[in-house]
Amino acid sequence: MKTPRNSLRTLPSIESLMGEPALEEALARLPRALVLEAAREEVQAERERMRRGAKERPSPAEIAARAVERASASAELQLRRVLNATGIVLHTNLGRAPLADAARTAVAEVARGYSSLEIELDSGKRGHRGAGIERWLTRLTGAEAALAVNNGAGAVLLALSALAAGRAAVVSRGELIEIGGSFRIPEILEKSGARLIEVGTTNRTHLRDYERVLAKDDVAAILRVHPSNFRIAGFTARPLASELAVLAHKHRVPLIEDLGSGALVELEPLGLEREPTVRESLEAGADVVAFSGDKLLGGSQAGLLLGAEKWIARLKQDPLARALRLDKLALAALEATLALYADPIRAAREVPALAMLSATLEDLETRARRLARALAAEVPELEMRIQRGAGEAGGGALPHRELAGWVVECRHPRHDANALQERARAAHPPVLGIIRAGALRLDPRTLSDAEIEECATALRGVWSGN
Repeated sequence: MKTPRNSLRTLPSIESLMGEPALEEALARLPRALVLEAAREEVQAERERMRRGAKERPSPAEIAARAVERASASAELQLRRVLNATGIVLHTNLGRAPLADAARTAVAEVARGYSSLEIELDSGKRGHRGAGIERWLTRLTGAEAALAVNNGAGAVLLALSALAAGRAAVVSRGELIEIGGSFRIPEILEKSGARLIEVGTTNRTHLRDYERVLAKDDVAAILRVHPSNFRIAGFTARPLASELAVLAHKHRVPLIEDLGSGALVELEPLGLEREPTVRESLEAGADVVAFSGDKLLGGSQAGLLLGAEKWIARLKQDPLARALRLDKLALAALEATLALYADPIRAAREVPALAMLSATLEDLETRARRLARALAAEVPELEMRIQRGAGEAGGGALPHRELAGWVVECRHPRHDANALQERARAAHPPVLGIIRAGALRLDPRTLSDAEIEECATALRGVWSGN
């Protein structure tokens, strides 16, 4: 039976509701438009409930309290800091690499006011944006020149647009990959204006396949692509970068190598799977090397382009370079991060991504036990077990490598794993874990030392009680 129309009139007017103490208090800290919108939405929601036959009639104070909750939730920033307890170091959904202390300090300093973004302080003349980054990149890799743009896909797009638009670029069929966010090499080629020529087969491409095309087609560049998180095993073949470089130079075209995540230092001494370094690619003869700034390098989001002066100069002159340029905060973070690499040992210790990737089992077990003790003190009813687990590099890097470690497995007497995860996302700050075997696992690999206790305190607010 429908609720009589006159019963709907028992709802308070918006004007009277705004006079409730809870909403008056909210107006002191929240924008009036937001509070007013929340009040209207709560009244409308209650009206719909009554139309559906709800018997209870909340008081104006109760409606006002709900409106305050709604307005407070709407006022929260969508982009917020979270605690990553997933064990995935370069978590794309969580912003990939966390910044080093030096990078955060540099960002805060530049954000305080004006900056020397495009001025030479020595001469007072207009300067070149990104000069500091380019100085460090050439110093660290031996490249003749460098350029930074806003992300890895943008770097590849710019290189192809500037060097191969209107002509052909040769790519092995086995390197026509798609990575996260639907980034597809063929579509980047199409957008750049270059024509794609596939050579070889999915699993085997030989030098002669490239030679055959270069001898008869209007080829402007050879593109070599890191497979990222895709691997073909078994009966495979792929020319070395040095072999492709000799062939490219014989035909007077550049070899462009997309290294994907990119590594500035050898990863094997850190106990990790080998990845080709930027310097190795350049020494093999690549004319332009592209890679990301926020993955294995551990800096801010960027696409970095290094190589021979004559090719990088053409990239800088392309109109697309301006459309893809980095902002001052990303530049500040990246320059401070690169400076740490002047001492590789210091970089391994102070760049969070490298430190997390190379953390020892002993250290991770100690941190897992510390996290469990902190959780036991904050949420006594929580049932926990410390056990071996495996993290991941993430971000398309080191796809074959599981990162052995320790995790805290959490169960609650009143909430299943999905409910624990949902509540953890509502914490302040939100906490993200991984559900495995019916339990929520918290991996301390991706929590800094300072975040261990903070994680436990945040979860107390959403896991304690009912």
